[in-house]
Amino acid sequence: MTDNQSTKKRVFSGIQPSGNLTIGNYLGAIKNWVAEQHNYDNIFCVVDLHALTVPQDPQVLFQKTREVALLYLACGIDLEHCAIFVQSDITAHSELTWLLNTVTPVGWLERMTQYKDKSAKQESIGTGLLDYPVLMAADIILYDTHYVPVGEDQKQHLELTRDIVLRFNSLYGDTFVLPEVLIPKAGARVKGLDDPTAKMSKSSDKQGHALHLLDPPKVLRKSIMRATTDSENRIAFDPEKQAGVTNLLTIYQAITNMSEEAVLNEFDGEGYGTLKKRVAEAVIETLEPIQKRYHEMAADPAYIEQILKEGADRIRPLAEHRLYVAQKNMGIRK
Repeated sequence: MTDNQSTKKRVFSGIQPSGNLTIGNYLGAIKNWVAEQHNYDNIFCVVDLHALTVPQDPQVLFQKTREVALLYLACGIDLEHCAIFVQSDITAHSELTWLLNTVTPVGWLERMTQYKDKSAKQESIGTGLLDYPVLMAADIILYDTHYVPVGEDQKQHLELTRDIVLRFNSLYGDTFVLPEVLIPKAGARVKGLDDPTAKMSKSSDKQGHALHLLDPPKVLRKSIMRATTDSENRIAFDPEKQAGVTNLLTIYQAITNMSEEAVLNEFDGEGYGTLKKRVAEAVIETLEPIQKRYHEMAADPAYIEQILKEGADRIRPLAEHRLYVAQKNMGIRK
């Protein structure tokens, strides 16, 4: 990092390269990263090791990892202010995870809501599914991270990270920075178009469920026009009674940066057809330049490989130093 960046608070975040990034990933996370990137010393990771908690096609995983990194850039992440790298390119992530495992009670992991939800749907549970919050903790604290931008579904994992840091520091001395939650200023919680009571999932392949960042305009428009609404025949932010309409309004508000009042004034007296058409226009207008930049960069596969290598080389010393301090404090290094 540059001297100027080193005086700023550090932010760490990442996205799994499983499935296809959606408008929810953009509006809920990446858009905020871009808007705030000049205010922090930023490290953005493609967390491919986390994706391995469920079976992956090796070739698809490799390709999706590069796709996510390219989309970070296409959405506006500036390499002058941010480092982008692939989690598995820095082995300290896996090494520190083992050290943290030795101080993390199994009961803490079994209480994780996402583990309980996912394990209930599977007959056989891999150790990685139980343990990946510890890997997440290692990801964060390797870089002396001050802030982690997380949504509601990840707050519990950051609380676990803080518990692990406090326990490790109490056992082995002051080793890790205690990270804090960075609440996004306007992160949209986007729901599925077909089921507006559930989070939009990048792993779902159900047609009409999600708006993917690389979907062509025709597909985006078709998905939005088929979005679930209701029979109330009124346009209002009412997640209890009108979850589908509220979801469309949320997407529109997040894309346009308008206030809730301004959005409702714009659609005053209009029907659901008009709402869907304008949401589709706004989404397509926002994603077209992102898609254009993505395809331009993707045309040269060597480009992203160079970016990822430089990113890993740039921050590897940070990770290796913090790992060494942890090892030394535990008695396995001089």
